[in-house]
Amino acid sequence: MKTQEIKLKNYINAKYREEIIFTKGATESINLIASSYGEKFIKEGDEILTTELEHHSNYVPWHFLRQKKGAKIKFAPVNKRGEVEIDEIKKLISSKTKMIAVTHISNVTGAIMPIKKIVDLAKEKNIPVLVDGTQGAPHLKIDIQELDCDFYAISCHKMYGPNGLGILYAKKKWLEELPPYQGGGGMISEVLKEKISFANSPTKFEAGTMQTAEVVAFSEAIKFIEDLGIDNIQNHENEILEYGIEKLKKNNSVNIIGEPKERGSVLTFTIKGIHPHDIATILDEDGVAIRAGHHCCQILHDKMGIPATARASIGVYNSKEDIDILSKAIDNCKKIFNI
Repeated sequence: MKTQEIKLKNYINAKYREEIIFTKGATESINLIASSYGEKFIKEGDEILTTELEHHSNYVPWHFLRQKKGAKIKFAPVNKRGEVEIDEIKKLISSKTKMIAVTHISNVTGAIMPIKKIVDLAKEKNIPVLVDGTQGAPHLKIDIQELDCDFYAISCHKMYGPNGLGILYAKKKWLEELPPYQGGGGMISEVLKEKISFANSPTKFEAGTMQTAEVVAFSEAIKFIEDLGIDNIQNHENEILEYGIEKLKKNNSVNIIGEPKERGSVLTFTIKGIHPHDIATILDEDGVAIRAGHHCCQILHDKMGIPATARASIGVYNSKEDIDILSKAIDNCKKIFNI
């Protein structure tokens, strides 16, 4: 898998090939760090700083650590625009903060987090930063050396690749210190009855049979993105997003969730008087695919005082015509409910 590791290393501009670890998904990548880092470096009373924007994948693993080690979790609050301000994170950093774990782009409000500013704050206190890049990697240009975060988790199917594969970027210095996450074949150097020695990174963290076909497929997905150009993808998605926001704002029954200053290509909304699950069902009948629910962000929805939202996610394959079809389907949904 060295060829694929090098390809991804170059794509995100990692310094070393050994900093690229293949996992089963971004969820496993975050669990790996929460488990391995937590086992070695977290003790009772230590603090993990996260935000109210987080997907459950970047909260539940830290909750397990809280239960196991007696650590504390602090949540930087989301503001009325659906974003987390850097000052809110700064206020919560203390001498007990041992990890900052934040999303790159919210999968509900679309807020783009100021990762570089967060990392700069953390470096002043020697605090590692983990970034959930599930939404960031498909939609933004990722220069991992410029961001300078310690860990970055990627979900490959979000980047037009296969299911069941994820990437964990981790700085080499951490990979040399952290214990293995799982045991089994492939991740060892020598196995004796009396002792076991482990392989070097990344192999140390890749127990079991590698998802070879998925890794090769993801290499082609990276080529697809590179051929189009991530800047071109971002510009296209922003154009469709702006058109979608403008279109839906004209509908008095539609409430768009979040108005962050920096926004990724997520269009989340509610319709007055209609449950999001009903919206999704009716739109599906019109050939419009959206997601409905709390999108694995229950803390954020509780903060907003709503049980669920509907979400249209915009990708490189979408067009303004798709937004027009979405708008028409919403009007049809309103007619069915006599709104």
